[in-house]
Amino acid sequence: MIPVYWYFVLASAMFSIGTYAVVSQRSAIKVLMGIELMLNAANINFAAFGAFGGGSSGIAFAFFSIALAAAEAAIGLAIFVNLFRLRESVDVTKASALRW
Repeated sequence: MIPVYWYFVLASAMFSIGTYAVVSQRSAIKVLMGIELMLNAANINFAAFGAFGGGSSGIAFAFFSIALAAAEAAIGLAIFVNLFRLRESVDVTKASALRW
């Protein structure tokens, strides 16, 4: 059986990679992928707490987080398509073009 701390090591590595992607990238798609990595790291933690804690609350939180990640991806992609239509680029520095 895999010890619980290995799950936390994996989740912290994924969260760190996602944070680096969000902070350092200019492409909106890469930023969205970094956010998804961070959400998946949180899901790994929820599942580990649920499996090793004996309750099903961790798994329920993970399913809720997966549903929120799907909604976030759909809304984010819609915003990026609109940004691409206006500026013909998905550079996040040009995102202020969507203001009124």
